Amino acid sequence: MAMKLGSGDGDDRGIMSEINTTPLVDVMLVLLIIFLITIPVITKNVAVNVPKAVNIPTQTKPENITISVTADGDVYWAQQKVLDMHQLVERVEGEAVKVPQPEIHIRADAQTDYKNVGKVIAAINRGGVIKVGFITEPDHGVRGTR
Repeated sequence: MAMKLGSGDGDDRGIMSEINTTPLVDVMLVLLIIFLITIPVITKNVAVNVPKAVNIPTQTKPENITISVTADGDVYWAQQKVLDMHQLVERVEGEAVKVPQPEIHIRADAQTDYKNVGKVIAAINRGGVIKVGFITEPDHGVRGTR
């Protein structure tokens, strides 16, 4: 939308009411180039080898031991209830001397407190078993209600 002011004698030196966008575009392109050059310099990170996440299905072997923790904090060795953590440490010590040492898989209920799982991990550590894993279910994008 332009407006032409001036005399009717064909003199085009009147006031120009259009915005000249060429300098604006030039300035924006220069700023864009500056940002593209400086952003890689700013985002330097410390060089760290980050572990690669690989979802490997659990290989169930007969020598593997499954310890289950219920929502109430009850601990089960396979299908048998463990009365206290001292008994769990004794069982783990008995398995730790085997060659090769079996793996212990912990299955914890989603609603259990972290301290219940922490006690089991501490008991396994005191018993001397090295390989410990957690058994989880795949998410599949479904969220549970709490």
